[in-house]
Amino acid sequence: MNTKKKKVKLLHYLPIYIMILPGFLYLIINNYLPMFGIMIAFKRLDFRKGILLSDWAGLDNFKFLFASGNAFRMIRNTLAYNILFILLGIVLGVTVAILMNEITSKGALKAYQTLILIPNLMSFVIINYLVYSYLAPDTGLVNNSILIPLGQKPISWYTNAKYWPYILTIVNVWQSIGFTTIIYYSSIIGISTDYFEAATIDGATKWQQIKYITLPLLKPTIITLLILNMGRIFTSNFGLFYQVPRNQGMLYPTTQTIDVFVFNALMNNNDYSMSSAASVFQSIVGALTLITANTIIRKIQPEDSLF
Repeated sequence: MNTKKKKVKLLHYLPIYIMILPGFLYLIINNYLPMFGIMIAFKRLDFRKGILLSDWAGLDNFKFLFASGNAFRMIRNTLAYNILFILLGIVLGVTVAILMNEITSKGALKAYQTLILIPNLMSFVIINYLVYSYLAPDTGLVNNSILIPLGQKPISWYTNAKYWPYILTIVNVWQSIGFTTIIYYSSIIGISTDYFEAATIDGATKWQQIKYITLPLLKPTIITLLILNMGRIFTSNFGLFYQVPRNQGMLYPTTQTIDVFVFNALMNNNDYSMSSAASVFQSIVGALTLITANTIIRKIQPEDSLF
């Protein structure tokens, strides 16, 4: 009888297993099989010998990141930008989601959702050209349509590193805010309207409803995204930091991150072991950061931790 019941259950859930299969295979092929390549980070890779037979290098490949005089700069830039992007993502994402929730017209709501999501779907190659159309020294919109008519001297944007923390921040917010907003918005519309109706009856203002109902109930979503982002704090958006500044060497003091440094080093030196070491370093530090952040959250508010 038990065997028959198991067969019936298997047949009942078989369509679900079939639906899961493509995603499961993708996860294995894309995320787990490449982990075999981690050993490249500890070897002097020789293509004639292959990965397994290449000589072991110990931690020599990891020393490359820190032996460079740019180590402090690229690590500083990576951390500083990520911390800023995380904070802005939370503040602006929640703000825009709350404002979007106040829109009563369905047509207007769909239009706003589409407009803020379009940048997130764009390739950074396209975004690079859009930014260049604004900042090009001779033909850019900012110089020719704003600064010169106002009697100001045109700025050579691609040779002045001091402007790029602001430029990259604006581009990142514009490109990513849509996805973050939709996540927060989906959490807001999941809040029962009974809370707001009761608050309205009690005479609560919109700000009081946001402060005492919306924000507290959004806290689990905010914490979850914060913990996940902490796991990527040592990685950077390669398209943003490589494509948008056009890999200009004069901008490296404020645009070079670990990913950009590793890519340039790989293209110049063809050192795959060093590149793999950098990826392993980022993964290990990111995992430790995620675990640390989750541990802190678990001690403060256990119900909001991921694990």
